[in-house]
Amino acid sequence: MFAPRQQGTVIAKGLKIVGSVTAEGLVEVNGQIEGELHGTSLVIARGAHINAVIAADRVVVDGKVEGPIQGGEVILKSQAHVVGDIHHQSLAIERGAYFDGRSIQVRGANGHQPERVGHKRLKQITNDSQESRTSPGRVDSLGSAENVAT
Repeated sequence: MFAPRQQGTVIAKGLKIVGSVTAEGLVEVNGQIEGELHGTSLVIARGAHINAVIAADRVVVDGKVEGPIQGGEVILKSQAHVVGDIHHQSLAIERGAYFDGRSIQVRGANGHQPERVGHKRLKQITNDSQESRTSPGRVDSLGSAENVAT
C-alpha cells in the first residue's frame, strides 16, 4: 500500500563528530564532521561543514568540504564549497559551486580504488571579469568549466 521509505542516517545541525564515521545506506550531514566519513550515499547539506576524508559510491555536496573526496558519482550543488581533490567516476558541478582542487577520473566499481584514466585541473571563467584563471573560483554554469591537462 505504501512505498517503502529509504533507510538513512541524519547527522543533525549542531552536532559535531570528531573521528571516523562509517554508515550503510543514505547519510545526510547537516552538522560537522572532522576525521573520516565513509558510506554508500552521502549528502552534505547546506550549512554542513566537513573537514575529513570522504569516501562513498555517491556524494552530493551543497555545504562546505575541506579534504579529499573519493566517489563513484560526485555532484557539487550550487552552494558547495570544496577544497580538496576529487577522485571520481563522474563529476557534475552546478553554477555557483566553488571547487579548489584536482579532478581525477578513476575506473573501478566504486571509485575507491583509483586506476588513473585522466588527471584534470579545472580552468574557470567568471562572469565578472571574463578572464581565465585556474582554481580556486566559482563555476559559472554547468559545463562552462574547461578541462585542461596539467
